[in-house]
Amino acid sequence: MNPIKIFVTGGTFDKEYNELNGELYFKKTHLLEMLKLGRSQLKVDVETIMMKDSLEMNPNDRNHIVSKCIESSSNRILITHGTDTMVDTAKLLAEKINAKAIVLTGAMIPYKFGSSDGLFNLGSALSFLQILPHGIYIAMNGNIFDWDNVKKNKELGLFKPLKN
Repeated sequence: MNPIKIFVTGGTFDKEYNELNGELYFKKTHLLEMLKLGRSQLKVDVETIMMKDSLEMNPNDRNHIVSKCIESSSNRILITHGTDTMVDTAKLLAEKINAKAIVLTGAMIPYKFGSSDGLFNLGSALSFLQILPHGIYIAMNGNIFDWDNVKKNKELGLFKPLKN
């Protein structure tokens, strides 16, 4: 089985906390540390595309993500992404790619906080990716959603289906 390609784009998943000024910022991805902590035995190929908050992503950034997915020889791709505009990126991927299984996931709480949902979401996304047919999906909170049937509920801090 070919390795799963993992593209890192930033988001809360990878944010650090500056204890002096209280700001969140990016330093490096925590993905390899998370895979090690989770004792993952999957063959993966990790590549950092960018380290951005998804609210700061622009159309060029999203097109770059799509291009990297198209160029990848893997037909199973995981993208770590900020949760605020994850659905926007998924929509663009769905418009351009139909012969790969692509799962986007993220976190509501930074991994470095120690109480993050990121490790669980990463493990869930990798599990889902191994059995899903081609398509674009979002994995959050132990659930898998079709890209066009999901919305972030900002009051609850959860992803919910648009229709059941």
